[in-house]
Formats: sequence, C-alpha cells, structure tokens
Amino acid sequence: MAKKAMETHNLTVKQSYYCLFLSIFVIISFQASFSEAETHYHEFVIQAKPVKRLCRTHSTITVNGLFPGPTLEVRDGDTLVIKAINNARYNVTLHWHGIRQMRNPWADGPDRVTQCPIQPGRSYTYQYTIENQEGTLWWHAHSRWLRATVYGALIIYPKLGSPYPFSMPRREIPVLLGEWWDSNPMDVLRLADFTGAAPNVSDAYTINGQPGDLYRCSKQVGLGLINCTNPNSPRCQGPNGTRFAASINNVSFVLPTRNSLMQAYYQGQPGVFTTDFPPVPPVQFDYTGNVSRGLWQPVKATKLYKLKFGARVQIVYQDTSIISVEDHPMHLHGYHFAVVGSGFGNFNPQTDPAKFNLIDPPYRNTIGNPPGGWVAIRFEADNPGIWMMHCHLDSHLNWGLSMAFLVENGVGKLQSVQPPPLDLPQC
Repeated sequence: MAKKAMETHNLTVKQSYYCLFLSIFVIISFQASFSEAETHYHEFVIQAKPVKRLCRTHSTITVNGLFPGPTLEVRDGDTLVIKAINNARYNVTLHWHGIRQMRNPWADGPDRVTQCPIQPGRSYTYQYTIENQEGTLWWHAHSRWLRATVYGALIIYPKLGSPYPFSMPRREIPVLLGEWWDSNPMDVLRLADFTGAAPNVSDAYTINGQPGDLYRCSKQVGLGLINCTNPNSPRCQGPNGTRFAASINNVSFVLPTRNSLMQAYYQGQPGVFTTDFPPVPPVQFDYTGNVSRGLWQPVKATKLYKLKFGARVQIVYQDTSIISVEDHPMHLHGYHFAVVGSGFGNFNPQTDPAKFNLIDPPYRNTIGNPPGGWVAIRFEADNPGIWMMHCHLDSHLNWGLSMAFLVENGVGKLQSVQPPPLDLPQC
C-alpha cells in the first residue's frame, strides 16, 4: 500500500489510502459575510416526563418535556450555545450528528470518548459553529440507550442571500424515524448486558415519536460471541451458552472508566488507551464464507488508531458472515467522507479499486455496508482530536462495534485542538 502521496492505513468493517481495512464482526457552502451569522442560545433540560404510547404511560427521558425533542433551526455560519441541564437519573451526553466540530471535539458528545458524562444534577454547555454545512441533520443522546427518546432534528439553512440548490419548497416538515419500547429502554439494555443475549426488540417503529397506524392506540402520522466459563449461567444467554460481542479487526472496543479518551489525551494521562489498533485483520479469511468458530472470539481492548494531521485515509468496511451477514450503518464523528465504491462478497484490493468513483463520489457521515459485502470511503484527516467510528445500531455499539481515531495536531492554532471549556464534565 502506498505511503507518501497517499498514506495507507488499512482497518476490517476494511481497508484505508492510510488504508484502513475494517472487518465488522457481528451543502454545498456559499460565501456570505460573517456579519450575517447569528448566535443561538438554547437550554435543554433532560428530565423524565410521562409519555403515553401503545396505551401505556411511561416515565420517559425527554428534553424540555418533549418527545421527540426540540427542532434546532440555524443557518450555515451560525453558532449554537446549548446548555444541557441533567435533571434525569442517568448520566447523559449529547451528540450533534453530522456536525464536523472543527478543532472542537469537546462539543462532539460521545460518552467517555470526547467527554465525561453530565451527571445527574449537573450541566454542560455545548458551543459550536456551523462551518460550510447545509441540510437536515439530527442531534441525539450519546450515552447508553438514552438515544431511544432523547433526539431531535437539526436543520441548517443556507446563508442569507444564498439560494437553495433546488426549487424553494412550499413547506418543510422534518420526519424523524425511531423506535419505541413498551418498557424502560435502559432496563432493556441492562438485561441484555446481564444475560449476554441480544436485547429485546422494540415494540413499535415511530414517525416523529408516534407509532404507525397499525399499532394499538396509535395516532396517524460484524458480530461475534464471547465464550463463557459457565455456559449454563444466566449471564450466558447467547447462542450455545455464549455472550454476544462485536468487533472491528477482532478488537471489541471497551470505553474507559477513569477518564474520557480526549481528556486523557489532552491531559497526558497514561494508561487509559493504547494506539496499536490493527490496520488490517490479524487473521485474514473468507469473510463472507463459512467462518471457523475459532475466529468468532474478539479481544476486548481500548485501542485507538493514530493519524498525522493531513493524512489521506481510505477505509474499506467489510461485513462478515459471523452469526449472520448484516447491514451495519457505520458513522464517523468529526468528518465527512467520500463513498468511492461498494460491492458484495470479499473486497479484492487488486481489482476492486479500479472500479472506484473518484470523479463525483457522494459525501456522507454515515454509510451502510451491503450485507455480505463491502463499501470503501476516503477522507482527509484535517480535524485534530479523537473521533469515534462506530455502528449506529445501539446494540452493536454496546457490544463493542466501534473504535476511534487519534488525529494529531498540525502546525499552528488553526490545525490544533482548541482548549477545553471550563465547565467540561469530569469523570
């Protein structure tokens, strides 16, 4: 793999031009003067409120008593200052999905990655600026399963005086698709953590928080297994007395407990993580064929992959047939990436790159790999900090289907992480 003009790092979900070969086990901007930019101040109170769905009322974690939460409407170039006040009984963080957060990982939100959680009774102010982004995104909790009810739309309009890239719509209505559990989602997760089995499926799909017409009382509107020492234990309720796990390049990611990754890195605290995440699978095999049970057991660790500022990176996400094939929606924090190719079966590094679209690839922050197939992405590491990459299925994230990139500072202030805010939560 080439290094210099195109440094190569390879991870398996699967490869990277720093070619990251990842095997999964389990707007356009317009120019306007800064004088038109606004600063939007919001207060998000995270609290339990009674919410009735499917004929039953639950004490549901909400933002400002709303489910879904408030819709944020801003313009490209605007700054948001959002004070999150945690009046709930769980630790919480908030993530602004798809916002690049240039040099500002402190506002990104994933629990134990870029911040310690906001503890009950505490608050934290997220402040960030929209830079050269337009479109409809969303925000959501990024701590355990609170995302089940703590989420909302984030709409970014063009700068004043800039046209839409399409005919002006007569009306705009955000549509948020979600799921509803007829129980406390945190209890569902807790039971799955205890048994090692797959979590109970949701009881309804929702549109803007409401179940569809056919539900009762509705309104109209890379996997793997961990062996157990005692297969008969109530904590080993996965297939054949095992526990479900998930991994990238056979590493099942473990979040730290003493500090967040970003705070530990910024403070120079040793022993929280290592930077030896494997760029390719430690054992290469027929990923989409019959996989030997000896390859089903990942290693639990907190391993990061280090990138130089400005490195050009290619990742190939490769699905595997361990347990079953699946479409994993892989999300990269802090970046947008070009989707240059995809296919079914195993990625062939000798022949498949010739088919890449290097002319006009679509840009995304999340991409699903074809079940039993692969998808290749590329990006430039121009945003310093620690940035999480993970499957956006919460059960898979909980099982360890994630990792993080440590992008080093470049030269000067504009290529370096900004200092953390004074009210950044501590672990």
